Amino acid sequence: MRVYVDATPLYDLGQIGDLGLLGVVEGDLSIPQAVVDQITVEPAATNLERFLTEHAVDTDPAPAEYLDDAARLLDAGERTSDVHLVAGLLASRDRGEAFALVSDDRRLRAVADGLGATVTGTFGVVVCASLGDKYFPASQAKRVLRRTDHHGIQMTGRLRERAIGEVD
Repeated sequence: MRVYVDATPLYDLGQIGDLGLLGVVEGDLSIPQAVVDQITVEPAATNLERFLTEHAVDTDPAPAEYLDDAARLLDAGERTSDVHLVAGLLASRDRGEAFALVSDDRRLRAVADGLGATVTGTFGVVVCASLGDKYFPASQAKRVLRRTDHHGIQMTGRLRERAIGEVD
């Protein structure tokens, strides 16, 4: 499975130093360079740079032949990082491979879902880590969720309780 990662989880997990949680995601990680270039705030930028050197991550741009179709799908006037992500999703779909998107952006998630991608976000990654890793207990997952919330993730009380409930 090819797993495309958007800037939102990279920023969220990068701010708290937990990008390594992306390692629990089943599949080959793909973070187009256009997405990497969006992460300029510290400490997320440094943590992302470290993550990219320590893990096998594809940072190649999306195939050029899909960029125009992706821009039309998103009604985008320029080739944003979202366009590169959707182009990658289109390419994976056309190759017949399983593909997924990790993003907290509602619009991007809806487009990915419409293309047949498995979709999750920052909290899904944290929950997956707590379920699949015997060394990452639910109490640690709850701390990560609270720290990401503290660092600016826009989360309602209801969503926070649901995320923490999923960890339990």
